[in-house]
Amino acid sequence: MSTTSGYETVYDKPGSEWASGIAVFGGCALATLGIFQFFQGLSAALEDEVFVTTPEYVFKFDLTTWGWIHMIIGVVAVVTGAAIIAGKTWGFVLGIIVAVLSALTTFAFMPYYPLWALVILAFDIAVIWALSSLISRARTA
Repeated sequence: MSTTSGYETVYDKPGSEWASGIAVFGGCALATLGIFQFFQGLSAALEDEVFVTTPEYVFKFDLTTWGWIHMIIGVVAVVTGAAIIAGKTWGFVLGIIVAVLSALTTFAFMPYYPLWALVILAFDIAVIWALSSLISRARTA
């Protein structure tokens, strides 16, 4: 497949469809993760009573601060996921970075909403695996 705009994407290069499928999965999962992060942040920023606070927690911030952190990561994740789906090569590395940042902030947020944090961490790990697999495959090809 060739592009008419003169820009080349990852999907324009010869390779297996399996690798492209992993990339699309990573992009979709990252965009979904971003939406989850955004709404989690919005809940924390608007309604502090939704989450239970833990006394004496090492990473204790005001819930509004946590909310803004999650909303910013969410927006960046959605934009990066869209870039991955579009096949932009810069999106793959940025996607791994965003997923790692998401995992770290979710881990620090875990005492406020443990079950949901585990779901988000699972998405983060899936995105990191998918994008790392594709980057690794591209390096060995």
